[in-house]
Parts: sequence; C-alpha cells; structure tokens
Amino acid sequence: MVDAVSPVYEEHFTRTPLNLLGGHGWKRLLAFRVDQYGITLGGMPLQYRRQTAVVPWAEIEVVVLWGQRTAQLRPIRCVGVERRPGSPALPGPNQNLKPEMAARVAPHIEYEVVRDGRTMVLWRIDPDRLTTALRAFAPGVPLRFHQEYWKGRTGEIDLDVFP
Repeated sequence: MVDAVSPVYEEHFTRTPLNLLGGHGWKRLLAFRVDQYGITLGGMPLQYRRQTAVVPWAEIEVVVLWGQRTAQLRPIRCVGVERRPGSPALPGPNQNLKPEMAARVAPHIEYEVVRDGRTMVLWRIDPDRLTTALRAFAPGVPLRFHQEYWKGRTGEIDLDVFP
C-alpha cells in the first residue's frame, strides 16, 4: 500500500476469479508501479509471477502510452518502456509476439516496446499521477502519449516544463 502523499504510483488489477485460478487467492495483484527503483510491469493474473518484470531506471529512455488496434471499435490501452539499445527482452504476455503482428496492431510503436509492454485490461492508468511519479523519480525520462490513446494529450512531454 502506498502512502497518500508518496510519489510512488501503483495500480492493481481488479479482483476476479482469475486470481483464484492463478493461485493468488483474493489478494490484489500489482499491475503497474513507478518507484525509486524503476517501473514494475505486472504479469497477467493467470501467469503473474512468471510474467512480472521490474525495469530499472538505468535501462529506461521513454515511458510510452498508446492504443492498439482491435476488432472492437475502441483500441486497447497499453503502457510500455522504450529501453536502452541491447536490453534483453522482458518476461511478459507478449514474449512470443512477432514483429509482423506488432506492426499490424500498433504500427506507430516500436516492436520492442509493444513486445515488452502491457495491455490495460482490468486496470487503468492515471496520467497525472504517472507524471508526478516520473517527475519525482526520473525527471529526465519523458512520457510519450500517442494520439490513439488520449485525445488532446499527444506527443512527448518534457517533465521539466510540463505543468
């Protein structure tokens, strides 16, 4: 649990029967966290332990929020990190995603970011709290929004000058 005045930012999956099927009981599973060590990208509830990844600040160049194409009318919202060249692939639900498929669902996002990213299913991000956490822990790391995700908040945000 995070203190109300702490800049640490975290989001949890909504509790569902998947928690029970995944062997996690009824506890809250961490979906996303920003703290002094870096960014935690939680795994999907059925394979949570195997897919969760902690990315240290030293590896992160940009935090990216985007939408992926789907057969539905609305895109699926996603979050990921653009990491330094040569960083190994992260464990996660998209480990086996091929570049062609990534280009089909998110042609505007680099393959590695899509492969290592997370979809926001059963949870969502508060962009203002995320911005506050990034300012506190990694002021040199920009936050990039893509138009397909949040209307009116696009492009790269310089956290040193963004209000």
